[in-house]
This record gives sequence, C-alpha cells and structure tokens, in this order.
Amino acid sequence: MKSAARRANTEIQPRRRGLRQTGLAVLTLLLVAACTPAGTSTGSPSPESRPTSSSAEPTATTNPGLPWGPSAENYDDAETAVAAMSTEERAGQVMVGFYAGTDPAGQQQAIRDLHLAGSIIMGDNVPLAGDGTVDADAMAAVTSGLAEAVAADGRTWPAVISVDQEGGQVARLGAPLTGWPTPMTYGAAGDPALLGTSMTAMNSELAGLGFTMNHAPSVDVTTGASDPTIGARAYSDDPALAGDLGSAAVTGLLDSGVLPSVKHFPGHGSVPADSHLELPVQTASLEELETRDWVPFKAAADSGAPVMMMGHIAVDALDPGVPSSVSAPNYAALRGLGFDGVIVTDALNMAAVEELYPGGQSAPRALAAGADLLLMPTDSYAAHAALVAAVDDGSLPDERLAEAATRVIALMLWQAELAAEAEPAEPGEQAEASGVASAAAITVLTGQCDGDLLNGTASIVGGTEVDAQRFTEAAEASGVTVGPGGTTVSLVGAGGNGAAPADVAIALDAPWWLEAVDAPVKVAAYGNTPGAFAAVLAVLTGAAPAPGQLPVDAAGYDAGTGCPRG
Repeated sequence: MKSAARRANTEIQPRRRGLRQTGLAVLTLLLVAACTPAGTSTGSPSPESRPTSSSAEPTATTNPGLPWGPSAENYDDAETAVAAMSTEERAGQVMVGFYAGTDPAGQQQAIRDLHLAGSIIMGDNVPLAGDGTVDADAMAAVTSGLAEAVAADGRTWPAVISVDQEGGQVARLGAPLTGWPTPMTYGAAGDPALLGTSMTAMNSELAGLGFTMNHAPSVDVTTGASDPTIGARAYSDDPALAGDLGSAAVTGLLDSGVLPSVKHFPGHGSVPADSHLELPVQTASLEELETRDWVPFKAAADSGAPVMMMGHIAVDALDPGVPSSVSAPNYAALRGLGFDGVIVTDALNMAAVEELYPGGQSAPRALAAGADLLLMPTDSYAAHAALVAAVDDGSLPDERLAEAATRVIALMLWQAELAAEAEPAEPGEQAEASGVASAAAITVLTGQCDGDLLNGTASIVGGTEVDAQRFTEAAEASGVTVGPGGTTVSLVGAGGNGAAPADVAIALDAPWWLEAVDAPVKVAAYGNTPGAFAAVLAVLTGAAPAPGQLPVDAAGYDAGTGCPRG
C-alpha cells in the first residue's frame, strides 16, 4: 500500500493516464491472418495501391509520396533495380550481416559475395584507442569500407550500416561519443520536443561516423519490475505517452539523416522472458494488445516511421508457439496498424528463434511470413543459400522476395536524400544537449522539493567505480565535499545493483529499484552519464528544481509522482 504521508512530501502532481485506441478491429486481424498463406505478400508492390493511414500527416522529414517516407520516384527506381537483379542479388539485398572482432575484411567479402544490404556494428566490432575509448577515425574507416563493399556491387544506394544506440545501457559506441541517459528520461520529462532534439543530436554523431540506421527507438510499454528486458529502455508504462514520445523520436532521428528502426513489435515490455535467451510467450488478449502494447506502434506508423522491427515473441492470440519474426499473422497485425514500410527482424541469431530454426532456416520463413530485411542471420552464407533454395522450390514466392528488396532499396535511396540535408556532428559535440535532457527529468520521490539535501557533504555507498567517480566529479564541481562522515548517498544501478541504506538514494536506471532501498530521500536520475550526475547534484544542492515526474508506477508510487513543474 502506498503511504499518503510519504507521498505528500513530494507535493505530488498526479498524471491521469489515457489510452489511445489503435482502431484495429480484432475481426479484421483474424481474417487477415487466416487468409494470408505462408509466403504470400502482405502488401502491394506498387506505391499507388499502398495502404495509407487516414491520420498520417506529412512531417518536415516525411516525403508525402509514400506514408513511410520514400517518394514514388524512389520506389519506381527501386522496382527498376530489382527487376534487373538475379535471385542471388535479391536474396542478399534483404540481409544485414554481422561479424566478430574488429577486422571487417571478412564482412566486406561477404557483402561482395552475397550482395548483402550491409552490416550491423556490435560492441565487439568497435575499434578502441589505447585508453579504451572509441577510436572514432578507425570506426569511420570501418563504416566507409563496408559502404565501399556495397558500392562495388554497382549499387547507387547507400549501405545499411546499423547499430543499437538507444541511450542508457544499450549503447554500442561509448566515449568520446556523447553519453546519453536512458530513454525513460524522456518519459519523466514528459516533453516530446525535447526527445526530438535529443535524438537529432545523438544520431548526428552516428551520421558523422557513417551510420545510416539506428535500431531505436524502443516503444515497448514496460510493465515494471516484472519486465526483464526493456526496463528503462521504455519511455513509460503509459501507452499514450510512449506513443507520443516514440513519434517524436522518429522525427528527431530522421532530421539527423539516420533511419530509425522502431522496436520491438508485438511488444517486448509485457513478457516475462528475454528473447536473447529464450522464446517469450505473450498471453495477453488481442484487446489488451490493442490498448497497451500496440498503441505506440500505431502512433509511429501514423507519424511516418519508415522501419519497424519484428521481435521474437510467441503471441498466443495470433500464432501460439511461433516466434513473431516467422509468423504471418504477426506481420499481418503490424500491417493492420497502417504500416507499409520496411519490417526488419530482430537479430536472427537470438536464442528465441535460432534454437527453433538453426542453420539459416529462419531466413526464408521470416521473409515468407512478411519480413523485408533480415538482421544478423547466424551464418549469412547459409541463410543466403536457404533463401535462394526457397525461391527455387517455390516455398518463397519470387514476388515476395522482389517486394522486400524493393522496399529496402527505396528506403535507402530516400536515406541518401535525408543524409544530404542533415548536419553530422563530431563525437562528443552534443554533451550539453544530453545534460539538458537529464536536467528535465530528475524526479524526487520522497523528501523536500527544494533546498540543500546534502548539507555540503556526501559519502558514497554502492554504485560502480565509474558511478562513484562521476558523482564525485559532479559533487566537487557543485561545492560538495565527498568523503567519510558526509551525508550518505546510495547509488542504485540496474537490477538494484549497489542498493544500500543511506540518507539519500539515487536510481541511475529504472526507478523501481529504489523500492528495496532504505532512505528518507529517494531520487530518480534515469542515467549515469556525467550530465545526469551534474543534473542530480544541482537538485540535491538546491541549485535547480526537480521537474521530472515518474513515468511509471515504481517503488510504491504512482506514475505522475514528483515535484510540481514550473
């Protein structure tokens, strides 16, 4: 039970939640799923007959030619290119490979051999300097080499060079690139415009290093501490807020020239398992999915999102026991939300799908079910061979492969136009913007909303060595003495790591980890970047207000708990 006395200390401003209906009829979903045989296209290969969302409005970065971005000319050019391709070329164009280690030579060869669309960069691919930070020049050379391998195939559109760079814990590229707080920061700030400018800033540094796609934002609606995968990667547990913020993130990414990849349909925030390790099972009804998990995806479709990611989740109400990434009813459900852009699978080397369909088997199944772009098959050569064989034996219709390749090429032709209008940034150039985001989100759950909460001293308990160092630097810059005997400050990381009794507890990730901490003052910072620590110290010393409000039910407090804004 929530304590009214404890909550009163924060001068609560409760926020009324609202659920936005998706407008997707359950009967329509079932009919589409039932009437779509495996291997049958779920969309039209001609732009004139492509479905559009009645509520979609062109944005500054959305070409009105197609509701998902590319112009009709982009699409026509893509169709022409695909018509001239062999099956082997088409099969490569719908695949994004990966590689191990920092030498991309093998991946470049695979791109040339298999005509791959491009490559994803994972953490172990990032070249490091002697001090352990990212060697930015070397990273740019890697992406340039991958792009050249694609161009060597005679293509006139850019390579798909993608990365997972959400902010918070999911960031493949560290310093000297700007560090960003968790996405939940923006739910606490409640300001879509702030998120839009932050995403432009974050991704402008990626653009400067040669990236063309970022697998973000995650618009999954978290269900709280029972959600083992998404957590603070979610904006909120409120579907409407997550939808508003996700749409803003899409616009911000596009303004940077980097393509967003909205994930993880059919929603990963409400399943109790991690698809990296096993197949999660979604037991919710279609009505529950429509009014919770799918709301942000509908909003993203309406806002012109060009790419959405299909996760690996077995949805009992659609296709029991089958990962969504290889399930035609799940692709039909996403198309039913009004989305007609590129659907990329989540990584096909994840246990949720690889254990069921090893050796490249998932590639033709995913494409036949409705995928357009296959991310990270465990073995690109085996997956490519499986696609070609599936076309030869008729289990994967050639027109389905052609449709997918056309969508991908149209997307990349458009990306080239976006990039030509954007302004790339140097690594680390956007640190101030990151700090502004954190300052808008700091949330006081218990304790006074103004004044000095440290009395000029601090003694750190818990947290990692990096957390302690960053807190110390921010504290000393704020005139606070750090050392034994000071006001005790517990730094609580992901999973409750470092939680210890203290005078002040600060959550550096999801705020629900504060529930296990015994402290009279509890603060949610939603990040452990230098900017986040500077923002939280400004609040603790009374130099700045705490404008954030909980975007989730957490630590015994309702969403909306926090100090008054303005």
